Amino acid sequence: MRLAKFGGALAVAAAALCSTFAPTALADKQSAARPLVIGHRGAHGYLPAHTLEGYALAIELGADFIEPDLVSTKDGHLIARHEPNIVNTTDVASRPEFASRRRTAVIDGAPDEGFFASDFTLAEIKRLRAVQDFADRLQQFNGNFEVPTLEEIIALAKRKSEEKGRQIGIYPEVKHSTYHKSIGLPIEQRLVNVLAAAGWNRRDAPVIIQSFEQSNLRELRHMTPVRLIQLIDANDVNRDGTLDYTAPFDRPYDWTASGDPRLLARTFGYLVTDAGLREVKSYADGIGPWKRYIVSSVDAGLPGPGEASRKLLPPTDVMCTPGPSATSRSAWYPITRETR
Repeated sequence: MRLAKFGGALAVAAAALCSTFAPTALADKQSAARPLVIGHRGAHGYLPAHTLEGYALAIELGADFIEPDLVSTKDGHLIARHEPNIVNTTDVASRPEFASRRRTAVIDGAPDEGFFASDFTLAEIKRLRAVQDFADRLQQFNGNFEVPTLEEIIALAKRKSEEKGRQIGIYPEVKHSTYHKSIGLPIEQRLVNVLAAAGWNRRDAPVIIQSFEQSNLRELRHMTPVRLIQLIDANDVNRDGTLDYTAPFDRPYDWTASGDPRLLARTFGYLVTDAGLREVKSYADGIGPWKRYIVSSVDAGLPGPGEASRKLLPPTDVMCTPGPSATSRSAWYPITRETR
């Protein structure tokens, strides 16, 4: 998965939010040029991902926004898990009462074996406990924390906003939209309904919705005025610094599922071309590209594991250059952040 490429203990990711993309309601009346800090999955370097405790720790560490990945339960509730498969992020595999639910599902064209949130009711999910899915991170908190709902996460953000005297927002990601639609559990309308019930279905709400797929963002543009982000991925970076577009990280999966030759001829890389950015601008407020779209690297044989052995290249032109003289590439305001 993409996050294997992002080392380090801190799970609080800085997002470069440029110029007027960050209105005062989102930037807590501070300078709009100040980057927002996003607690990616909470404080995943310290506590199991996507728990209220992890989100609270991220806020204590300075996060402006907390980032829940959203999947659906069998009875249509939105919960925070990194994937529909919860085998690695909960203790479900150790629960004998659920052993018969282990199965293989096809998600984004690839078989995946484990336990899936869509096979459990919310009441059953609440009997599970979160675990740390990175073996090299702290394991002593495994089994202590519940899996939260989106409503509980919003309540935490509101409560912490009052306690801290600063606005805490949420940056939810719609996970595997095409998959959830295929099993009769679409996320988008449920997400908008929860935001509306919380009073956050408005343009100046402290909410930014993100997705790797495109068609659901187009749908959301007609459902909600909140800000939308098109995430942009790739499989890996080649030795020469070019990006590798091996499936399933070659393109938004809804493009693949569409069978449309025009979309099948594209990769994620199309979305950072001038034409692609103009297209994204018609339905979203920004982009969330993998960091190698911003600064890539080449094989250099340097000492150190993984990416430490590589040399950084000069930055590309996929970057913020706001202002009245901005070109078509930079006339709007992207976010850069960790990807899936």
